[in-house]
Amino acid sequence: MVSKTPLQAAYSKFRAVVFTTFVFSFAINMLLFVSPLYMLQIYDRVLGSRNETTLLMISLITLFLLVIYGLMEFIRSRMLVRAGLQFDEVLSAAIFSRAVKLRLSNPAAGAEYILSDGDKVREFMTGTGILTFFDAPWTPVFIAICFLFHPWLGYLALAGGIIIFALALINEYATKKQLRDANTAAQGANQFASAVLQNAEVIRSMGMEKALGDRWKSRHTSMLDAQAGASDKSGAIMTFQKFFRMTIQSAILGLGAYLALHQEISPGIMIAASIMMGRALQPVEQGVAQWKQFVSARQAHERLKNLFDKIAGDDQRTELPTPKGLIAVENLTSVIPGSKTPFLKNISFQVNPGETLAVIGPSGSGKSSLIRHMVGVWPAVSGTVRIDGADIAHWDAEQLGQHLGYLPQEVRLFAGTIAENISRFTGGESEAVVKAAQMAGVHDMILRLPDGYETQVGDNGQQLSGGQRQRIGLARAMFGMPRIILLDEPNSNLDSDGENALIEAIKTMKSEAITVVLVTHKTNLLAISDRALVLRDGAMQAFTTPQELFKPANTPVPTISLQQGAVPAQQRA
Repeated sequence: MVSKTPLQAAYSKFRAVVFTTFVFSFAINMLLFVSPLYMLQIYDRVLGSRNETTLLMISLITLFLLVIYGLMEFIRSRMLVRAGLQFDEVLSAAIFSRAVKLRLSNPAAGAEYILSDGDKVREFMTGTGILTFFDAPWTPVFIAICFLFHPWLGYLALAGGIIIFALALINEYATKKQLRDANTAAQGANQFASAVLQNAEVIRSMGMEKALGDRWKSRHTSMLDAQAGASDKSGAIMTFQKFFRMTIQSAILGLGAYLALHQEISPGIMIAASIMMGRALQPVEQGVAQWKQFVSARQAHERLKNLFDKIAGDDQRTELPTPKGLIAVENLTSVIPGSKTPFLKNISFQVNPGETLAVIGPSGSGKSSLIRHMVGVWPAVSGTVRIDGADIAHWDAEQLGQHLGYLPQEVRLFAGTIAENISRFTGGESEAVVKAAQMAGVHDMILRLPDGYETQVGDNGQQLSGGQRQRIGLARAMFGMPRIILLDEPNSNLDSDGENALIEAIKTMKSEAITVVLVTHKTNLLAISDRALVLRDGAMQAFTTPQELFKPANTPVPTISLQQGAVPAQQRA
């Protein structure tokens, strides 16, 4: 039996509420007959008999039914809102998890925008949009009653409904492509702007503001042009729709008056027919007004369906024993996510528990790519990475993450306090937070900050310097005494004090028998390592000890440089 995706499970949970809402909608639409029947009784009964008692009684009955109508509308609305919360509860975590995986597998796929797709679907399903679908089946009923009043009234109401519905279809087909293009252009412009603004210092200092601003403006203008074209067409159709609705409402009163003058219908039927036609056209008009929301929700549903079809959730894994720290890389071959270019080629080596491995090589040789595979965020084309003999893909990600520390080359902190960032937002005890900071040699630095451990770091840690972010990132990697810690150029932003603290931290890790893998260009870090792995052009050139590596006769590749150099982000391994 094929299991349901979280999207299907969310729809299934919503389905029961949909049925209940449909029942309420049936009762609410039945109560819509109250107003025209009241007007019919006023004109044909009360005014003719001039009986105040009759007026009072039918008014009280009408008031009672309208109170019931209001209560049922209120209950229906609350049911949909509560159902929307349940829908989001089932779906939100699953969307976030898959958005993370999508971002890792294809950074250009716009994963951050998919997070709002669940909101678009939920808002449509819990708002006026879905109620329009529940009310739409009543349009033929109201038109049929107009036919009962008089065939001419029925034909006029039917023609009005058909024309307004046709306008909705025309609106959809006339604007569909431009709205899709506008959405794509908006995502592209926003992604470009986000990437540009993250490098505001470079842009401002090197005179790139105008050039990049013009490029963003070009993308933004493409989005505005597509939106303007769609809005122009939609506006013209909506203007004609409003004109036609007002015309048809006036026409049915005029036709009713003509029929009343010829005594084919009573004045009460004339007024009741006008109200009935208004009720018949209301769902159609609402459908036209809600069409953009419907199209947006439908497109969001398609993107979510595609996301859940292509990216599987994490399977329930058997919890494995706490790892001792043995890492084995076996015939690892990979490509950069989003491309087909091989980057790592048949890499094999082993790091024993408690050992420190230094990964060295020229810029772009595959060092950071190897680290990303070793922490499990990039999948391999072939080969495996094993932790204590188990394929890293077979570990439960949450469980393994508790025993693994990772300091990426570009350290990103998250909005919150320093303590929250060090504890990985798990609400860890203060003692564990302070211990990690002390092991990383950052405790004294944190105490010198205005609010100490409660200092807010801002988005991406923007309130801190690059060196401070890197040192706090190291403390985060060491939080909870993980058995494996991987450091990608951990001293790239550090001053001499920071480097000394880093060296002491690595020595502490070695004394605690923690397996450490670090990417470095510095000989001082290489000197305290147990083994060295040399990479060039994605291939392994040597796997030896630092002492052997620096013996002139045994140097595998004399041209290998250990000097630090900048690596372009798109090529950085």
